[in-house]
Amino acid sequence: MEHIDVLIIGGGPAGISATIWCKRLGLDHLLIEEHESLGGQLSMIRNKIIDYPGFIEKDGEELRQHFLNHLQALQCHVKTGMKVLAIDAEKRTVTVQQGPAAKTIHFQFLIAAAGSSPKRLGVPGEEEMLARGETYTASRDSHLFRDKTVAVVGGGDRAFEGAMMLADSGAQVYLINRSNHFKARSQYVEQAVVKENITILNETRVLDIEGDQKVEAVNLVKNTGEVRHLPVSAVFIRIGAKPNTSLFPQSVNIDEEGYIQTDAAGKTSCDCIYAAGDNCSGSLFSSIAGAAGQGATAAKHIAFLLTGKRQYAY
Repeated sequence: MEHIDVLIIGGGPAGISATIWCKRLGLDHLLIEEHESLGGQLSMIRNKIIDYPGFIEKDGEELRQHFLNHLQALQCHVKTGMKVLAIDAEKRTVTVQQGPAAKTIHFQFLIAAAGSSPKRLGVPGEEEMLARGETYTASRDSHLFRDKTVAVVGGGDRAFEGAMMLADSGAQVYLINRSNHFKARSQYVEQAVVKENITILNETRVLDIEGDQKVEAVNLVKNTGEVRHLPVSAVFIRIGAKPNTSLFPQSVNIDEEGYIQTDAAGKTSCDCIYAAGDNCSGSLFSSIAGAAGQGATAAKHIAFLLTGKRQYAY
Protein backbone atom coordinates (compact mmCIF):
# COMPACT_ATOMS: atom_id res chain seq x y z
CA MET A 1 0.00 0.00 0.00
CA GLU A 2 1.27 3.45 -0.92
CA HIS A 3 1.51 5.97 1.95
CA ILE A 4 1.18 9.72 1.30
CA ASP A 5 1.03 12.52 3.84
CA VAL A 6 -1.18 14.77 1.69
CA LEU A 7 -3.28 13.28 -1.08
CA ILE A 8 -4.99 15.76 -3.43
CA ILE A 9 -7.94 14.60 -5.55
CA GLY A 10 -8.54 16.71 -8.64
CA GLY A 11 -6.25 18.45 -11.12
CA GLY A 12 -8.08 21.76 -11.56
CA PRO A 13 -6.90 25.14 -10.24
CA ALA A 14 -7.64 24.25 -6.59
CA GLY A 15 -5.80 20.93 -6.72
CA ILE A 16 -2.87 22.36 -8.66
CA SER A 17 -2.53 25.26 -6.21
CA ALA A 18 -2.65 22.89 -3.23
CA THR A 19 0.00 20.71 -4.86
CA ILE A 20 2.31 23.66 -5.53
CA TRP A 21 2.02 24.74 -1.92
CA CYS A 22 2.63 21.22 -0.61
CA LYS A 23 5.85 21.17 -2.62
CA ARG A 24 6.74 24.69 -1.47
CA LEU A 25 6.27 23.69 2.18
CA GLY A 26 8.17 20.41 1.88
CA LEU A 27 5.19 18.08 2.35
CA ASP A 28 5.05 14.52 1.07
CA HIS A 29 2.21 14.86 -1.46
CA LEU A 30 0.50 13.35 -4.48
CA LEU A 31 -2.05 14.87 -6.84
CA ILE A 32 -4.29 12.33 -8.60
CA GLU A 33 -6.53 13.17 -11.55
CA GLU A 34 -9.01 10.91 -13.35
CA HIS A 35 -8.36 12.38 -16.79
CA GLU A 36 -5.09 12.12 -18.66
CA SER A 37 -4.65 15.90 -18.69
CA LEU A 38 -4.67 18.42 -15.86
CA GLY A 39 -6.46 21.74 -15.64
CA GLY A 40 -10.05 20.81 -14.92
CA GLN A 41 -12.48 23.09 -16.75
CA LEU A 42 -9.77 25.55 -17.84
CA SER A 43 -9.51 23.90 -21.25
CA MET A 44 -13.23 24.55 -21.78
CA ILE A 45 -12.88 28.32 -21.32
CA ARG A 46 -12.53 29.79 -24.79
CA ASN A 47 -13.25 33.43 -23.97
CA LYS A 48 -10.59 35.73 -22.56
CA ILE A 49 -10.01 35.57 -18.81
CA ILE A 50 -9.87 39.14 -17.48
CA ASP A 51 -10.17 38.58 -13.73
CA TYR A 52 -7.26 36.28 -12.82
CA PRO A 53 -4.40 38.43 -11.49
CA GLY A 54 -1.44 38.77 -13.80
CA PHE A 55 -2.88 36.98 -16.84
CA ILE A 56 -5.30 39.43 -18.41
CA GLU A 57 -6.65 38.55 -21.85
CA LYS A 58 -5.51 34.92 -21.82
CA ASP A 59 -8.00 32.14 -22.46
CA GLY A 60 -8.41 29.00 -20.38
CA GLU A 61 -5.96 26.90 -22.35
CA GLU A 62 -3.19 29.50 -22.02
CA LEU A 63 -3.74 29.76 -18.28
CA ARG A 64 -3.85 25.96 -17.99
CA GLN A 65 -0.46 25.73 -19.66
CA HIS A 66 1.00 28.21 -17.17
CA PHE A 67 -0.33 26.05 -14.32
CA LEU A 68 1.22 22.92 -15.85
CA ASN A 69 4.55 24.64 -16.41
CA HIS A 70 4.58 25.64 -12.75
CA LEU A 71 3.95 22.06 -11.61
CA GLN A 72 6.68 20.73 -13.88
CA ALA A 73 9.21 23.38 -12.85
CA LEU A 74 8.76 22.44 -9.20
CA GLN A 75 8.73 18.69 -9.98
CA CYS A 76 5.49 18.17 -8.07
CA HIS A 77 4.22 14.62 -7.63
CA VAL A 78 1.29 14.07 -10.00
CA LYS A 79 -0.44 11.00 -11.44
CA THR A 80 -3.12 11.20 -14.11
CA GLY A 81 -5.56 8.56 -15.36
CA MET A 82 -6.40 7.57 -11.79
CA LYS A 83 -10.12 7.18 -11.09
CA VAL A 84 -11.24 7.30 -7.45
CA LEU A 85 -13.45 4.32 -6.62
CA ALA A 86 -13.91 4.75 -2.87
CA ILE A 87 -12.84 6.95 0.06
CA ASP A 88 -12.61 5.52 3.59
CA ALA A 89 -12.17 8.34 6.10
CA GLU A 90 -11.85 6.01 9.09
CA LYS A 91 -8.99 4.03 7.58
CA ARG A 92 -7.67 7.11 5.75
CA THR A 93 -7.50 5.29 2.46
CA VAL A 94 -8.54 5.95 -1.12
CA THR A 95 -9.09 3.14 -3.60
CA VAL A 96 -8.16 4.13 -7.14
CA GLN A 97 -8.15 2.49 -10.53
CA GLN A 98 -5.43 3.08 -13.09
CA GLY A 99 -6.02 1.07 -16.24
CA PRO A 100 -7.29 -2.40 -15.38
CA ALA A 101 -5.74 -2.46 -11.92
CA ALA A 102 -7.05 -1.06 -8.63
CA LYS A 103 -4.93 -0.13 -5.65
CA THR A 104 -5.21 1.55 -2.27
CA ILE A 105 -3.44 4.72 -1.15
CA HIS A 106 -3.13 5.62 2.54
CA PHE A 107 -3.10 9.29 3.49
CA GLN A 108 -2.65 11.45 6.56
CA PHE A 109 -4.68 14.26 5.05
CA LEU A 110 -6.87 14.45 1.98
CA ILE A 111 -7.66 17.61 0.00
CA ALA A 112 -10.84 17.19 -2.03
CA ALA A 113 -10.52 19.37 -5.12
CA ALA A 114 -12.63 17.35 -7.55
CA GLY A 115 -14.42 20.42 -8.89
CA SER A 116 -17.81 20.35 -10.54
CA SER A 117 -19.46 19.13 -13.74
CA PRO A 118 -22.04 20.79 -15.99
CA LYS A 119 -25.62 20.05 -15.03
CA ARG A 120 -27.65 18.13 -17.55
CA LEU A 121 -31.29 18.49 -18.50
CA GLY A 122 -32.00 14.78 -18.10
CA VAL A 123 -34.38 14.71 -21.08
CA PRO A 124 -34.70 12.25 -23.99
CA GLY A 125 -32.25 12.99 -26.78
CA GLU A 126 -29.71 14.76 -24.58
CA GLU A 127 -27.32 11.83 -24.11
CA GLU A 128 -27.48 11.03 -27.82
CA MET A 129 -26.64 14.67 -28.63
CA LEU A 130 -23.64 14.63 -26.31
CA ALA A 131 -22.47 11.23 -27.58
CA ARG A 132 -22.43 12.64 -31.13
CA GLY A 133 -20.10 15.37 -29.91
CA GLU A 134 -22.62 18.17 -30.37
CA THR A 135 -21.22 20.26 -27.55
CA TYR A 136 -20.27 23.81 -28.41
CA THR A 137 -18.87 26.91 -26.80
CA ALA A 138 -20.37 30.19 -27.89
CA SER A 139 -17.03 32.02 -27.93
CA ARG A 140 -15.41 29.46 -30.24
CA ASP A 141 -18.30 28.16 -32.33
CA SER A 142 -20.69 31.08 -32.80
CA HIS A 143 -19.67 31.51 -36.44
CA LEU A 144 -21.00 28.02 -37.21
CA PHE A 145 -24.56 29.17 -36.53
CA ARG A 146 -24.79 32.33 -38.59
CA ASP A 147 -28.28 32.55 -40.12
CA LYS A 148 -29.34 29.47 -38.13
CA THR A 149 -31.67 29.03 -35.17
CA VAL A 150 -30.29 27.79 -31.84
CA ALA A 151 -31.59 27.22 -28.34
CA VAL A 152 -29.73 28.33 -25.21
CA VAL A 153 -31.10 26.80 -22.02
CA GLY A 154 -30.55 28.66 -18.73
CA GLY A 155 -31.01 31.98 -16.98
CA GLY A 156 -27.57 32.72 -15.54
CA ASP A 157 -24.50 34.64 -16.69
CA ARG A 158 -23.20 31.87 -18.97
CA ALA A 159 -26.55 31.48 -20.69
CA PHE A 160 -26.89 35.20 -21.39
CA GLU A 161 -23.26 35.62 -22.43
CA GLY A 162 -23.57 32.71 -24.83
CA ALA A 163 -26.87 33.97 -26.21
CA MET A 164 -25.39 37.38 -26.94
CA MET A 165 -22.25 35.95 -28.62
CA LEU A 166 -24.41 33.77 -30.84
CA ALA A 167 -26.74 36.67 -31.66
CA ASP A 168 -23.81 38.94 -32.50
CA SER A 169 -22.60 36.27 -34.94
CA GLY A 170 -25.92 36.32 -36.75
CA ALA A 171 -27.83 33.43 -35.17
CA GLN A 172 -31.50 33.54 -34.22
CA VAL A 173 -31.40 32.68 -30.53
CA TYR A 174 -34.14 31.34 -28.28
CA LEU A 175 -33.19 31.68 -24.62
CA ILE A 176 -35.18 29.12 -22.63
CA ASN A 177 -35.58 29.91 -18.94
CA ARG A 178 -37.62 27.73 -16.58
CA SER A 179 -38.67 30.57 -14.24
CA ASN A 180 -39.83 34.15 -14.69
CA HIS A 181 -36.67 35.69 -13.23
CA PHE A 182 -32.98 35.48 -14.10
CA LYS A 183 -29.85 34.67 -12.13
CA ALA A 184 -27.74 36.59 -14.63
CA ARG A 185 -26.32 40.01 -13.86
CA SER A 186 -28.69 42.84 -14.73
CA GLN A 187 -26.35 44.30 -17.36
CA TYR A 188 -26.40 41.01 -19.29
CA VAL A 189 -30.19 40.88 -19.17
CA GLU A 190 -30.50 44.52 -20.26
CA GLN A 191 -28.25 43.92 -23.26
CA ALA A 192 -30.02 40.71 -24.29
CA VAL A 193 -33.62 41.90 -24.16
CA VAL A 194 -33.00 44.66 -26.71
CA LYS A 195 -31.44 42.36 -29.32
CA GLU A 196 -33.91 41.65 -32.11
CA ASN A 197 -32.51 38.17 -32.73
CA ILE A 198 -32.83 36.97 -29.12
CA THR A 199 -36.22 35.67 -28.03
CA ILE A 200 -36.58 34.92 -24.32
CA LEU A 201 -39.03 32.17 -23.38
CA ASN A 202 -39.69 32.37 -19.63
CA GLU A 203 -41.40 29.70 -17.52
CA THR A 204 -40.48 27.15 -20.18
CA ARG A 205 -38.75 23.77 -19.97
CA VAL A 206 -37.26 21.41 -22.53
CA LEU A 207 -39.24 18.17 -22.90
CA ASP A 208 -36.88 16.46 -25.33
CA ILE A 209 -34.31 17.00 -28.07
CA GLU A 210 -35.06 15.62 -31.53
CA GLY A 211 -32.66 14.42 -34.22
CA ASP A 212 -31.07 11.09 -35.15
CA GLN A 213 -27.91 12.26 -36.92
CA LYS A 214 -27.84 15.81 -35.56
CA VAL A 215 -30.02 18.14 -33.49
CA GLU A 216 -33.10 19.14 -35.44
CA ALA A 217 -35.58 20.48 -32.88
CA VAL A 218 -36.57 20.79 -29.24
CA ASN A 219 -40.00 20.28 -27.76
CA LEU A 220 -40.86 22.78 -25.05
CA VAL A 221 -43.56 23.08 -22.41
CA LYS A 222 -44.64 26.23 -20.61
CA ASN A 223 -45.77 26.25 -17.00
CA THR A 224 -49.32 26.63 -18.33
CA GLY A 225 -49.00 23.24 -20.05
CA GLU A 226 -48.74 24.67 -23.56
CA VAL A 227 -46.38 22.59 -25.73
CA ARG A 228 -44.28 24.04 -28.56
CA HIS A 229 -42.16 22.42 -31.26
CA LEU A 230 -39.09 24.54 -32.07
CA PRO A 231 -36.77 23.61 -34.98
CA VAL A 232 -33.12 24.39 -34.02
CA SER A 233 -29.63 23.52 -35.24
CA ALA A 234 -28.04 23.28 -31.80
CA VAL A 235 -28.83 23.26 -28.10
CA PHE A 236 -26.49 25.05 -25.67
CA ILE A 237 -27.14 23.77 -22.13
CA ARG A 238 -26.14 26.44 -19.61
CA ILE A 239 -28.02 25.54 -16.42
CA GLY A 240 -25.13 25.60 -13.98
CA ALA A 241 -22.84 23.02 -12.43
CA LYS A 242 -23.06 20.27 -9.83
CA PRO A 243 -20.22 19.48 -7.40
CA ASN A 244 -18.37 16.20 -7.77
CA THR A 245 -18.94 14.97 -4.23
CA SER A 246 -20.83 11.68 -4.59
CA LEU A 247 -17.96 9.50 -3.31
CA PHE A 248 -17.29 11.35 -0.08
CA PRO A 249 -18.11 9.48 3.15
CA GLN A 250 -20.98 10.32 5.50
CA SER A 251 -18.50 11.78 7.98
CA VAL A 252 -18.12 14.74 5.58
CA ASN A 253 -21.01 17.19 5.87
CA ILE A 254 -22.52 18.10 2.51
CA ASP A 255 -25.22 20.75 2.08
CA GLU A 256 -28.53 20.28 0.29
CA GLU A 257 -27.04 21.38 -3.05
CA GLY A 258 -24.24 18.80 -2.79
CA TYR A 259 -21.36 21.09 -1.77
CA ILE A 260 -18.87 20.05 0.90
CA GLN A 261 -19.09 22.27 3.98
CA THR A 262 -15.79 23.63 5.30
CA ASP A 263 -14.38 26.13 7.76
CA ALA A 264 -12.20 29.07 6.77
CA ALA A 265 -9.13 26.82 6.42
CA GLY A 266 -10.95 24.32 4.22
CA LYS A 267 -11.34 21.66 6.91
CA THR A 268 -14.48 19.56 6.68
CA SER A 269 -16.41 17.89 9.49
CA CYS A 270 -13.88 15.05 9.17
CA ASP A 271 -10.53 16.07 10.69
CA CYS A 272 -8.41 14.40 8.01
CA ILE A 273 -10.31 15.75 4.99
CA TYR A 274 -10.09 19.27 3.56
CA ALA A 275 -11.83 20.68 0.51
CA ALA A 276 -11.05 23.44 -1.98
CA GLY A 277 -12.54 24.79 -5.19
CA ASP A 278 -15.83 24.21 -6.92
CA ASN A 279 -16.78 21.11 -4.93
CA CYS A 280 -17.12 23.24 -1.80
CA SER A 281 -17.47 26.91 -2.70
CA GLY A 282 -20.90 26.90 -4.31
CA SER A 283 -21.73 28.39 -7.69
CA LEU A 284 -22.10 31.93 -6.32
CA PHE A 285 -18.44 32.06 -5.26
CA SER A 286 -16.94 29.91 -8.01
CA SER A 287 -13.83 31.43 -9.60
CA ILE A 288 -10.37 30.40 -10.70
CA ALA A 289 -8.74 32.81 -8.26
CA GLY A 290 -10.94 31.65 -5.40
CA ALA A 291 -10.19 27.99 -6.07
CA ALA A 292 -6.44 28.64 -6.18
CA GLY A 293 -6.63 30.54 -2.89
CA GLN A 294 -8.59 27.79 -1.19
CA GLY A 295 -6.09 25.18 -2.33
CA ALA A 296 -3.21 27.22 -0.93
CA THR A 297 -5.01 27.81 2.39
CA ALA A 298 -5.77 24.12 2.87
CA ALA A 299 -2.17 23.11 2.14
CA LYS A 300 -0.74 25.71 4.53
CA HIS A 301 -3.09 24.67 7.33
CA ILE A 302 -2.20 21.01 6.88
CA ALA A 303 1.50 21.92 6.88
CA PHE A 304 1.05 23.51 10.31
CA LEU A 305 -0.66 20.36 11.62
CA LEU A 306 2.05 18.09 10.23
CA THR A 307 5.06 20.14 11.27
CA GLY A 308 3.80 22.13 14.24
CA LYS A 309 5.23 25.25 12.62
CA ARG A 310 3.35 28.23 11.25
CA GLN A 311 4.14 28.72 7.60
CA TYR A 312 4.75 32.34 6.63
CA ALA A 313 5.84 31.61 3.06
CA TYR A 314 4.10 33.76 0.46
